Amino acid sequence: MSKIEIACFNPESAFTAFENGADRIELCDGLHEGGTTPDFETTKQVREKINIPIFVMIRPRGGDFNYSDAEFEQMKAELIELESLNIDGFVFGILDENNEINISRNKALVELAKPLPCTFHRAFDKAEGLENSLEKVIECGFKTILTSGQKPNVSEGQENLKKLVELSNGRIEILVGGGLRSTNIKEIREFTNAGYFHSSAITDSSGLASADEVLALKKK
Repeated sequence: MSKIEIACFNPESAFTAFENGADRIELCDGLHEGGTTPDFETTKQVREKINIPIFVMIRPRGGDFNYSDAEFEQMKAELIELESLNIDGFVFGILDENNEINISRNKALVELAKPLPCTFHRAFDKAEGLENSLEKVIECGFKTILTSGQKPNVSEGQENLKKLVELSNGRIEILVGGGLRSTNIKEIREFTNAGYFHSSAITDSSGLASADEVLALKKK
């Protein structure tokens, strides 16, 4: 059985994921922007009803991952506010103007989040250089990288995902996500040797996680 994190863009999806065996929730807003920071009340509501780990996204807007000073301050403020809700971790990623991992800013947020663990999200897939970026993310103190192997989806990125699992050598977890479905998880897992997988489990235009898809992801 695979370990599964479900990206949830609303409370309903989080409850569905929880009830159908997800190991962890990534809670966010902004489905059509690829995920943004969820609001305080939504996070509070989900935390009160769910006892599996909840990692909360910290991302002030869609688009690129190079943030202004004001946006960075907003990220810090939101992280501190959401940390008070007894959540289990954070998900974020900051690049510089050259699409390289911004070590100083990421480190600052990782420090602020302590003792909670942090995941570097798919900004990694926009960063320059596979091995170089991996080492920088490890240097920043992240525990996990969410990635499709710097390709548009996990199927195209499986060679790089396999390489990342090998290069990381247990120093950081490679969380495989981006176009992951119950139809391809078995093949991707066997090829990459990864241990943790990430999907929205959305199978229609509703924007809601499908109970059947969550169950199928867990069983494969």
